[in-house]
Amino acid sequence: MTLNVGQRVRLAADLRLSGAVTPADEDPEEPGRFAASLALAAGIEGTVEQVHEHHRQQSHEVREYLRLKSLLDDFGPQMPPASRGQLEQQVGELEEEWTAYQHRMLHVTARVRLDNGFVLDDAPEEFFVSA
Repeated sequence: MTLNVGQRVRLAADLRLSGAVTPADEDPEEPGRFAASLALAAGIEGTVEQVHEHHRQQSHEVREYLRLKSLLDDFGPQMPPASRGQLEQQVGELEEEWTAYQHRMLHVTARVRLDNGFVLDDAPEEFFVSA
């Protein structure tokens, strides 16, 4: 699902938030003085306020795949058959890494204001379904 600002969404699963808590009037850089836990039930609705797209870093293998694939696409037809075959083999060996990268290439997070007043910030888009 693609999230858009202003879109109504619903929590897809139960969430449990836990960690250190700092009172609002204290420095957020200071470590929290106590721990807390909060449970949010699946089905709670809210509105998307912000959407952030994070591009994942490319591994050496992905960069090499892109370089070799570009070389093959641009110069493959002009290359001697043996060289072209070797280049095709190298591209083929890196294809699996490239496919895996494409599936995880873009990581989307959102700031969602839930109807109960809670705000989830930097929440992965997988947490939500359309309302």
